[in-house]
Amino acid sequence: MKQIQSISYPIYFDSIATHLNQFIADGKYSRFFILTDEHTSKHCLEYITSKVDPDKYDLLEISAGEESKTIDFCIGIWKMLIDFDADRNSLLINLGGGVVTDLGGFAASTYKRGIDFIHIPTTLLSQVDASIGGKTGIDIDNLKNIIGTFTQPKAVFIEHTFLQTLPARQIKSGLAEMLKHGLIADVAYWEKLKVSNLELPSTELVYESILIKNKVVMADPTERGLRKILNFGHTIGHALESYSLDNDKNPLTHGEAIAAGMICEAWLSHQKAGLSAEALQEITDTFLSIYGKYDVKESCHPMLRGIMKKDKKNQGGKINCSLLTKIGETQIDNICTDDELCDSLKYYASLAYEPA
Repeated sequence: MKQIQSISYPIYFDSIATHLNQFIADGKYSRFFILTDEHTSKHCLEYITSKVDPDKYDLLEISAGEESKTIDFCIGIWKMLIDFDADRNSLLINLGGGVVTDLGGFAASTYKRGIDFIHIPTTLLSQVDASIGGKTGIDIDNLKNIIGTFTQPKAVFIEHTFLQTLPARQIKSGLAEMLKHGLIADVAYWEKLKVSNLELPSTELVYESILIKNKVVMADPTERGLRKILNFGHTIGHALESYSLDNDKNPLTHGEAIAAGMICEAWLSHQKAGLSAEALQEITDTFLSIYGKYDVKESCHPMLRGIMKKDKKNQGGKINCSLLTKIGETQIDNICTDDELCDSLKYYASLAYEPA
């Protein structure tokens, strides 16, 4: 049974039945609460509740989707905790995808100045990204994670079986972060992913992805240096995600937006950080083949730049990107001008893509 030690907590793999009750007992919690959305309540909750004492927990449920990651929903969680008489010795179990873990972690880290929480991520994206590293957050005006804390969970439980409940589009969303981990830090992992069955990544591939991210966050828990490499693709990707959420009937998933952002920022890497033309082409072809292409019209560039200018990663009002020097190596703190960012979006828009 595999286990990874993170900053101040263990990451357990496929071991809820073995470790969850013991973890709760060892914590001597007065009460615990399970936060879900309607999807995880339907597909995943029984797997957890069948293994714990039904008289010891209360259920909190929010609506699924990024739209729930707001201060209003956070206030709703705080009020539910108050109504259930949650004290400072309570535990919040965040059972769900990245919205649940980000929002639940933020609510727990601020309720009565902080109560313990654990993550049980149920999507590929939340398993390899959102649940690892201690970032909590909510959105304001579609600005992603603009309010949040660095607060570590007490444990993370990774259950591969939950991935079997996901639609293909959600698997692809998480896959984008796995591919990113290879691009920024491990060329061998990138090559392994490209030739693997990506319809449902194996337990081993998920484990390796988490190992890469955990190594980075262990070295830099509060993102003062090395951890910034995890932002590759996210400056432009988050802007596309926010724009799509506000304007499209069927918005981009996080992974789809980040895939487009990684193509754009790979182009910036070629222009500014020495990434070879061959590597740029390889990255472009890989992401186009998996994610297709989003229609980014030049008329929306000003709005995208406006979103990027409010990005939490910026320095002194200047837009800051992490760029690749080659596949497997990343350079942080690259200031990009408005013209460079627009040119990267034009590169993306110019790409030839024929849907299969």
